[in-house]
Amino acid sequence: MTRSLQAVAYRRPSVLESSAGGRRLGLETSRGATPTGAEDHPRFFAGFLTAPQAASAGLLAVADVAAARYYQRQLPASLDPVVTGNGDRLRFESFSGCGGVYARLDVLAAGLDGDEVGHGTTNVDVNNPLREALSRLGSDDPLHLRVGPEELAVTTLDGPVVEKKVPLPERWLRGFAEAQVVAAGFDLRAELPAAEAVRFLRALPRGGGRGAATGPRWVVPSGRGLRPTTRAVPGAVCLPGPERLVALHRVLRHATALRVYGPAATGSASTASAWEVVLPGMRLTLTLSPDASRGFSGEGGVLDALATDEAAEDAELVSVLLAWEPRIDVADLAASCGLTAERVRAALVRLGTSGRVGYDTAEAAYFHRELPYDAERVERHNPRLRSARALVAAGAVALEGALGTVTAEDGHVHRVRDEAGALSCSCQWWARYRGGRGPCKHALAVRMVRRGAAIQRETVRVDGGAR
Repeated sequence: MTRSLQAVAYRRPSVLESSAGGRRLGLETSRGATPTGAEDHPRFFAGFLTAPQAASAGLLAVADVAAARYYQRQLPASLDPVVTGNGDRLRFESFSGCGGVYARLDVLAAGLDGDEVGHGTTNVDVNNPLREALSRLGSDDPLHLRVGPEELAVTTLDGPVVEKKVPLPERWLRGFAEAQVVAAGFDLRAELPAAEAVRFLRALPRGGGRGAATGPRWVVPSGRGLRPTTRAVPGAVCLPGPERLVALHRVLRHATALRVYGPAATGSASTASAWEVVLPGMRLTLTLSPDASRGFSGEGGVLDALATDEAAEDAELVSVLLAWEPRIDVADLAASCGLTAERVRAALVRLGTSGRVGYDTAEAAYFHRELPYDAERVERHNPRLRSARALVAAGAVALEGALGTVTAEDGHVHRVRDEAGALSCSCQWWARYRGGRGPCKHALAVRMVRRGAAIQRETVRVDGGAR
């Protein structure tokens, strides 16, 4: 597995400390993106948390996921969470080392009492001493939160005193991109009141590890709660690897509700799902991949957006209009840039592949953020995309009406059929996944050639009309 090192640097360690004015939580930031460009240590907020214990527990849950591997647990995993200032809220995000769990804590306006929230995205230091201090927080006495350096420290020329170099696997980068595409297809399936939510989550297994899963599990709304079912009946939600929800136990005593999101249940194949605990002034969401042994990186939901030049050009146009908005309005964007709503959505998917937008299931809307990594690597290191482009470049694709044939590298000819806009293929990949993990390289290559041919025909038509 390809991996690199990401260097992050902080002026000092994040700390929870007591002072004459009460307790103060200082979260130190690394280099990040802001409206004025890259900044070494951006400052996003200074003020009070209205529910200190709930916020501390939520932050610990996000840090738990960042440090966890829910599959092949013997391998190390640790990456500082990402924080985004969206003007009216703070979002803390992380991804598990195995690439199968995405966590986000949204601290909304009702959870903050202080200065205006800034705009931008960076890593935030959550070190072991801070985790221990937050876990001992025993009361809801006033807690002052600072995200970014002290006011006086902003103008100093002191260098960073805390440096970390953490492994950054390509699967992790691709997984972050895929998770928002998957979540955009979710709908709210169930909402449980606090007592039922606590009862359900505490009854889930906490074990796991390799071989723990015994096949897909499903739950279906029943009265005010959820009950297990052995198959994907209408209204059911997949619960893949229930032990991966253990981080939610951090916040159970502060929960006011549990919301469950997922796609419509069709067939018996396991699917991803999102589990959101509603807290006072904030939300904690865990999004699970379809299986504990299956990370988000191979889902293939971003491939079409990466493969089309039209979406790339539209994404460049749309990106100019993003301003760390907490809720991106597709209709407004379409009106501003002169594109259809469908093309704007495709552009947002494209931007999601480079970490420039995320998706909030609670609001069914994208939001702007800029992940602190080289986003172009997501496209460069996607193996199916590379293989499809190589096939196109080698002239291996031949179009025959609704049928396309692709001569693979080994000389085998694969037939790609178009059935009501959905492409199927005669290759082993399609036989195994039936489109459940995105298009195979052959179908992707056929789409590329078809789009190129369509654009060429349109160009000839327009040029011919102009003459």
